Amino acid sequence: MLNFTEEIKSEIIKNFSGGRTAYLAALSAFIRTSGSLVKSGGDYGFELSTESELSAHFFADMAENVFGVEIGGFSSRSDLASGRDKLVFSCVNGQSTELLLEAGILGSDDDGLFVDFSLGQELVAEPEGGKAYIAGAFLGGGSCTLPDANSLSSTGYHFEVVFRNKLTAGDFCDLLCSYDILARLVMRKDSAVVYLKSIDFISAVLSLVGAENALSKLVGLARERSNSNNENRVNNCSVSNIDRTVSASVKQVQAIEVIRSTIGLQSLDENLFSVAEGRLADKNASMQELADRLKISKSCLSHRFRKIMDMARQLGEG
Repeated sequence: MLNFTEEIKSEIIKNFSGGRTAYLAALSAFIRTSGSLVKSGGDYGFELSTESELSAHFFADMAENVFGVEIGGFSSRSDLASGRDKLVFSCVNGQSTELLLEAGILGSDDDGLFVDFSLGQELVAEPEGGKAYIAGAFLGGGSCTLPDANSLSSTGYHFEVVFRNKLTAGDFCDLLCSYDILARLVMRKDSAVVYLKSIDFISAVLSLVGAENALSKLVGLARERSNSNNENRVNNCSVSNIDRTVSASVKQVQAIEVIRSTIGLQSLDENLFSVAEGRLADKNASMQELADRLKISKSCLSHRFRKIMDMARQLGEG
């Protein structure tokens, strides 16, 4: 069974569409998040490493079928940090150098080729490229977790994309900001992590990358948790009200018992006697319920009980 991150990646791949610009933007982001540059002779290439078999085959097929770049065979390698196996594949030839230049990962000047860590604004200038870049970044270095199903906390939503370079990660934050999504950036060892914890921002990203089923699941969970929290608040409020009612009733009954055991309830005037009688008849009734039965206001009932309490206190002191 796929976890939520895998569900999102599977849906992104299934629904991915667009022209060459979109594919180029997605591949560029994938290399930025899960790749490293390698050099052989005068050629630059890349090695890609990912835990997602779906992502690995998606980008390998893209490189070969869209860009005509031959990909080397797949191998498995254990990641020492996570302890999990990763699929590794690479491409190093003249074609890969041209692809890296087109993807904005390599630049050139009078001194030759250099690594360009900026995102490459020409790739994301149009909405098609921007959304594809976000999708590719998530496929390469992204994860999304949901709160524990048994937890009623409002926290627990977490979306992140891990980059190998802080400059690229900062540009990615700017890209998200252009869609009104405010992300945070933090360094985690040698990696730059762009993350979101707001369910609204996470929902916006899922919508951008075409993961509508994952979005529906997220919204459904949020709705369930909201309803549960509201129900708990109502129940807690009800329990609190019951506690207050019981506490007040106990004190009132104790005062009435003091009066009865000393001067007798018959010594009370008609109004106070009816209140004492009503309370003893139903010790669990709320003040409002008791007031309704006696056909007096709640404030009047409170006033009469204060007189009974004062009288019991004086008798107790005497």
